[in-house]
Amino acid sequence: MAERTGLKKGLTNYGDLEFSLFLRKAFIKGAGYTDEALDRPIVGIANTGSGFNPCHGNMPQLIEAVKRGVMLAGGIPIEFPTISIHESFSHPTSMFLRNLMSMDTEELIRAQPMDSVVLIGGCDKTVPAQLMGAASAGIPAIQLVTGSMLTGSHRGTRVGACTDCRRYWGHYRADEIDATEIADVNNQLVASVGTCSVMGTASTMACLGEALGIMLPGGASAPAVTADRTRIAEQTGTRAVAMIAAGMTPDRILTAQAFENALRVLLAIGGSTNGIIHLTAIAGRMGIRIDLDQVDAMSAETPVLVDLKPSGEHYMEDLHRAGGLTTVLRELRPLLHLEALTITGRTLGEELDAAPPPFSQNVVRSLSQPIYPRGGIAVLRGNLAPSGAIIKQSAAAPELMVHEGRAVVFENTQDMAERIDLPDLDVHADDVLVLKQIGPIGAPGMPEAGYIPIPKKLARQGVKDMVRISDGRMSGTAAGTIVVHVSPESACGGPLGLVRTGDRIKLDVPERCISLLVEQAELEARARQLTPPEPDPTLRGYRKLYLESVLQADQGCDFDFLLPTEFTDSVPRSKPSST
Repeated sequence: MAERTGLKKGLTNYGDLEFSLFLRKAFIKGAGYTDEALDRPIVGIANTGSGFNPCHGNMPQLIEAVKRGVMLAGGIPIEFPTISIHESFSHPTSMFLRNLMSMDTEELIRAQPMDSVVLIGGCDKTVPAQLMGAASAGIPAIQLVTGSMLTGSHRGTRVGACTDCRRYWGHYRADEIDATEIADVNNQLVASVGTCSVMGTASTMACLGEALGIMLPGGASAPAVTADRTRIAEQTGTRAVAMIAAGMTPDRILTAQAFENALRVLLAIGGSTNGIIHLTAIAGRMGIRIDLDQVDAMSAETPVLVDLKPSGEHYMEDLHRAGGLTTVLRELRPLLHLEALTITGRTLGEELDAAPPPFSQNVVRSLSQPIYPRGGIAVLRGNLAPSGAIIKQSAAAPELMVHEGRAVVFENTQDMAERIDLPDLDVHADDVLVLKQIGPIGAPGMPEAGYIPIPKKLARQGVKDMVRISDGRMSGTAAGTIVVHVSPESACGGPLGLVRTGDRIKLDVPERCISLLVEQAELEARARQLTPPEPDPTLRGYRKLYLESVLQADQGCDFDFLLPTEFTDSVPRSKPSST
């Protein structure tokens, strides 16, 4: 029997499928549709607009543009709502809700009659959640991002969220600016709707979506409130119709080659450390494993090319004016799998050949003159992180890349909040700040608390950076010598849970090593003294599901039951031959 399409797809079974279709058409005609409209291919539009999500504040305009593109191509667009997650408005964390949003997206795609789907996301966890869900649902899908916000100005200085948020807050904690000025800055950091204007997680995931080939070329960089962003939305709707006839399902796009290209781009743009977790989760849905050691090997041969905060000086709107991600991909061409298919139906190499010619600009550097000689992210291992840890080396202090210091330990975020600014805190600039219990399970939800604030007593002395280590995450907008994603986490018996104040810790980024300098016998004795936490009998609902099913950071923090039964590939594999 031919596969059902359009309104005939996924009919509720009442024992009479013709009646099911009759009933479905009767109800949707209540919205004013005609039979002629309902006979067209259906493009679903995932609407993640929310009053609690200013990153998605241009959602109505984007939806209208997508609808226009769909109808120009002969389809019928039908929008539907899903969960919307904003980094600053999600308790306990946005990461806690990412998998829920992926399940919501997947199940609504499956449950409703659509021949293809446009995924509109933007804020940090929304794009990975949508790609995870679409990868599992399996129908033709195309990603559209809301775009970055515009930059503001404070006393003649250009500012934008959220690297400058942290920079000015650091000045405020150090008593370098007063309450009046920090309030003035607060009014200028987010100058429009849209995602963070630096290479934070949202911008990183936008670039990775384009690098994966599941977004239109040029779709990553256009700011939210520009005509370019609206035009991309219309073109996305048009392409969503063409993808139906072409059978352009995610498994044809999200291949091992595509993920290798995306990893290469992640390293070259100085992207967020969160990109590793999200790519691991998306790839996992396709049965592809991300090999962290091979990612690190790739990093050694992939310099940072994009001069953009927090690793550089510019903002996303500058990258767009410099030609967007196409400019980056053109420079990376010798290192990319050019035969990887994109949702346009053409290969990445063919898209680069068809792109406008390069022009003079100062945001994207050449391979021969990078802003940082290696990839933005390094993978660390050692007795403190047997399953790995991550550092954004391009945003770290060079003088701290090899460092040994005394541990100053905070048992959890509450302990840190209570003690970090005490005048009598026993802490010195060459110490190593350690924060436990902020991993996937410990928090729960792996908050971006890995950006441990410099103790106020040191900030007032002019200390700007220290080595900081945790099993949590850091914002992609943050800079500093910050080791995150320590795996396994302290809450499930990882060695980080054994660290005590006064222990010596050695960080050696060039050697990719992070070590707790304590005798193994002593660590074993400490482990025996630990008392496993008692199960919480009051746990219910999604939190219970989350705590029972979430995987560790090196596995992408997805739920174990959402992965395929086996992995069929592992990436990165090897450097592609030049094409």
